Amino acid sequence: MTYCELKQTYLNVAGINLYCEYLINEKPPIVLIHGFASSTYTFRRVIPFLQKHYSVIAIDLPGFGKSDKSTSFIYSFQNYAKLLLECMNQFGYANFSIVAHSMGGQIALNMALLAPERVSKLVLLCSSGYLKRARKALIYTSYLPLFDKLAYYYVQKKGVRHHLNNVFFDKTLINDEMIEEFGKPLSEKGFYKALIRLLRHREGDLLPNQLQDIHVPTLLIWGEEDRVVPLEIGKRLVRDLPDARLITYKKTGHLITEEQPELVFKNIMMHMV
Repeated sequence: MTYCELKQTYLNVAGINLYCEYLINEKPPIVLIHGFASSTYTFRRVIPFLQKHYSVIAIDLPGFGKSDKSTSFIYSFQNYAKLLLECMNQFGYANFSIVAHSMGGQIALNMALLAPERVSKLVLLCSSGYLKRARKALIYTSYLPLFDKLAYYYVQKKGVRHHLNNVFFDKTLINDEMIEEFGKPLSEKGFYKALIRLLRHREGDLLPNQLQDIHVPTLLIWGEEDRVVPLEIGKRLVRDLPDARLITYKKTGHLITEEQPELVFKNIMMHMV
């Protein structure tokens, strides 16, 4: 079975059209949550392994991928978490495990904090952590006319390859298909309006005392060469989360699902037993 055989659908959750790719079978459910400026595409190399053992549900977060770029949705981690919990209600799952990458890790942790009885296990891949809310001056500036166009210009000027170079250790893995697929959301004008709303609404990452209230068994997986979310964040998270352990990969950057998909899968399997 290959990744392309997953079904595709849109679910309307709280007025937001969420794009989902899924395979439902009799096996335990796993939810895949991508990171900032990404999509379900992030997991395309891991899904073929996972779907042999799990029911897989991959979701484009509001503002990203093929989901709505709503100008009314409140783009906070808590709202994202509530939306995904309701999404799982629509799929008919009371309990599930989560695999989340980068910013998706904060959403997964919020889900575990809001509904610990529903989240069986967590796997956080190079998860963001300990970021404070955006400075007030930047939030106020975001209300200036044409701010979204300035953001568009800044991102486009750098180019997709530049951004991919930052998230890969082994840059020889970067190819034209990747550049095209990761570049698609960055070329959508609606993405930048949603991005600005995320800047305004995103609360700070969970504090140590909040993390200490999360007792869901958690596996942290990190690339030792991660330049986006340094390994030190993983070391802090493993200290603050009561039931967590940390695994690191040598010669691996932030986009760990691209560089080490089979190893990620094997570690997920070991954690889920």
